[in-house]
Amino acid sequence: MRLIAGIATVALLGALTACAGDDSGDGGPITLRMTTWSANPAHVELFTAIADEYKQTHPDVSVTFDALPIDNYTTTLTTQIAGGNTPDLAWILESAAPDFVSSGALVPLGDAVEKPAELVPAATALWQRDGTLMAYPFSTSPFGVFVNTDLLKAAGQSLPTGAAWTWDSAIAVAGATAAKTGKQGLVVRDFDYKDWTNLATVFGGWGAEAWSADGKTCGFDQPAMAAAMDFLHKATFTAKAMPAPGTSADFFAGESAMTITQISRASLLKDAKFGWTLVPLPAGPNGDYSVIGQAGLGVLKKGKHADAATGFLSFFTSEANSAKLAAFFPPPRKPQLTAATLAKSNPLLKPAQLQDVVIDGIATGVVKPSHTGNAEISQAVRAALDPMWRPGADVPAVLSGVCAAIQPLLSK
Repeated sequence: MRLIAGIATVALLGALTACAGDDSGDGGPITLRMTTWSANPAHVELFTAIADEYKQTHPDVSVTFDALPIDNYTTTLTTQIAGGNTPDLAWILESAAPDFVSSGALVPLGDAVEKPAELVPAATALWQRDGTLMAYPFSTSPFGVFVNTDLLKAAGQSLPTGAAWTWDSAIAVAGATAAKTGKQGLVVRDFDYKDWTNLATVFGGWGAEAWSADGKTCGFDQPAMAAAMDFLHKATFTAKAMPAPGTSADFFAGESAMTITQISRASLLKDAKFGWTLVPLPAGPNGDYSVIGQAGLGVLKKGKHADAATGFLSFFTSEANSAKLAAFFPPPRKPQLTAATLAKSNPLLKPAQLQDVVIDGIATGVVKPSHTGNAEISQAVRAALDPMWRPGADVPAVLSGVCAAIQPLLSK
């Protein structure tokens, strides 16, 4: 079902350019619906507060937030659109950005974004069409590694620092901690042997890429990717430093020594019963690197209240509200990308952590893999990678199979 939905995504979104929603009617109250993929109470509380403030100056406009499961967010969103239940605004995953932006399914934002000159060019690149911003990148969030320092201490391990913080040392510490404590070692959060794009946080250290910069040539069978995937395989099945298929562990519940994720998850540590820290991704054979996950906010043309939705987007993404959202979602505005500014809205994180992981990460990072027709391509990659997640797998052969599966799709 997910594959079928993925194949239809581009055609479906393209069909939406035929007509846009409007705000015509009897002039009565309007309720906007905005889809998100977070039901985190802290996030919902902030969104609701922004909507309530907007209502003070726009009494006829209410906003509801519809949290869709992250695992099938884009599929659910496009299914809603196909079924005539189009939201007015939607968060868009970076993986789906090329489809939404290129299809014309979104209302061009034009001058709806306050102080556009403040936006970091690297943050807006994925969200533009012919030089026009089609969605606002409200979250440009580098990945870092959260570490349970109490668990490491209990295992007699210490966290490598400086030049010693490499993938080899990270896996050595994670494996030793797992063996000593009975917990898990390092978890790539939200991967779970399903969303392979989160592995970019690892294979980026080898300089590996899923496909070429122009999106036309598969990169899975290249030496850098083969080395990275061989490392992952050994870390899982030989060093036992990463959870094997069928094993889950929640770092934020104290079940693993380390996890790779973004600072938006730091709120889950508010009442943590263990000591922790946040550090950048370990250096790989290709040196230091950073990987960024992005989220854009767009207005759907097919929504019933496109004009009103654009007005709310303008308010939601204003300079003042961008500073509030920075508590969870690193903003694309240059003046707000300072350790001092981010520290005001991220009290759980130290200024040095924000500088090392977030600010420096945005300056040098690359966005997770994305491509037009991404749903179909990603499903094909996932299926072709399945044989790798078992002991004794022939990693190069598996990766050749990935390219055989997706090269025709990349060439479309």
